[in-house]
Amino acid sequence: MALEALKRNGHNLHLDGFETVGPYGIPSLEPVTLDGTFPFIPFNCAKTSTVRAGLGVHFFIDDYLFERVWHDPDRYAQMLSDFRVVMSPDFSLFTDYPVAVQLYNHWRKHLLGAYWQRLGLTVIPSICWSDESSFAWCFDGEPVGGTIAVSSVGAQKSPAARKLFLCGYREMMRRLKPEKILFFGDVPDGCEGNLEHHPAYYTALAHARKKR
Repeated sequence: MALEALKRNGHNLHLDGFETVGPYGIPSLEPVTLDGTFPFIPFNCAKTSTVRAGLGVHFFIDDYLFERVWHDPDRYAQMLSDFRVVMSPDFSLFTDYPVAVQLYNHWRKHLLGAYWQRLGLTVIPSICWSDESSFAWCFDGEPVGGTIAVSSVGAQKSPAARKLFLCGYREMMRRLKPEKILFFGDVPDGCEGNLEHHPAYYTALAHARKKR
């Protein structure tokens, strides 16, 4: 199949040659050790940011605000390269999504993350899971050790959701053994490790509006 056809089909199959993990061929991310503390901005604010070199970019926002990176990965890689670090795009793994969609979103996250690493960007893995059945594949491609990022946004709405989040968090710690966790959102009791807390974007936005 011609390269342009691979691009047009919308699945970015022209991005290949990566080391993969597991039965679903998830591209692997290299571990990154992040020293120091600095602010992060959400992807939807990155384009208009006049300060870039000392900032990180996260994707812990609604998917529609960053779906465009999938449709034009080279264009946005160029923009994101101006920032100190960028996280792998956190395509959602909602428990009510069909498993096929969850797997596709996990694969997309890793394909872009691995591609950006190949281009020389410093990419922090965004770790996400669905229900306990997702543990069979949701950590595929994630590095052991180094710095990772996690968000609790939307995972604290009920006792069942909080229990599931903590279960996944503990499984993440057991498998990945991260040196540092960039934690976005409220930190539930029981989340251990070397945590660096960052406010959730929507919480920070609400506080900023109150100050006006």
